[in-house]
Amino acid sequence: MGKVTHDHSKYANIRFDTQDESAIMVDILETIPYEYPGKDTEVVIPTSEFTSVCPWSGLPDFAELTITFIPDRLLVEMKSLKYYLTSYRNVGIYQEHATNRILEDLVNLIQPKYMKVEAVWNPRGGLGTRVVAEYTKEGYVRK
Repeated sequence: MGKVTHDHSKYANIRFDTQDESAIMVDILETIPYEYPGKDTEVVIPTSEFTSVCPWSGLPDFAELTITFIPDRLLVEMKSLKYYLTSYRNVGIYQEHATNRILEDLVNLIQPKYMKVEAVWNPRGGLGTRVVAEYTKEGYVRK
């Protein structure tokens, strides 16, 4: 069997095009009224289809994303959430920043009593990342 050689220098300057955070479609998000504001109902939205790209290389980052919240008066409309999350597809953003950005955008949209966004990122370079960002409305005590 012949010797396998690799010329890693040919990869050194390769970068894929990325979009900046202005490509994130926050305006696509819609709400619907929550008809049980007195009840602390936990809503859990998991997806294994979340993707963004590394801002340095442009290589894809994949995550299992779970959004958990206790609504106050509004819910996020699911189709709009799907389009919003898909808009990250070519955005160059660090994993920790993407997770926090999703939390901030959704909290601003629906003003929940509580919200947690957890992203379990596929390993890159042998290292996996789990990012958890949380929000609790002032004065709210989770039961």
